[in-house]
Amino acid sequence: MKELKKKRLKQLAFWTMLWTLSMAVASFGPKFLWDGNTLLTIIAITINLAIGIGMILTNRKLIMEGDELEKKIQLESMGLTLGLAVVVGLSYSLLDSTNLISMDAEIGFLVIFIGLTYMTSIAVNNKKYQ
Repeated sequence: MKELKKKRLKQLAFWTMLWTLSMAVASFGPKFLWDGNTLLTIIAITINLAIGIGMILTNRKLIMEGDELEKKIQLESMGLTLGLAVVVGLSYSLLDSTNLISMDAEIGFLVIFIGLTYMTSIAVNNKKYQ
């Protein structure tokens, strides 16, 4: 059982790294690699989307193969992360649209917030239940 989980974690790490790389190419390619070529940008974004779906399916498989406690930890962590992402993200957007902050609300900051929230929640829930 532990070997299967280790294998699934390695698969998820691979898909996550591949998705991160494809996100970087889709983000920076138009400016630094192909001078704004629309067709290449569409292709890069489509590949990024497909890899992202692969990453999600791999994560789902890992979760579904976990025991009940692992599933509970994941569900609670994802629920908290989703709720905070919506509330904080919309508040952040409102701060921008009402000009209460001097900068534009950038999605990258929300992505970082989501990642940190999820990792923290997983750590707290693991400690709480084990």
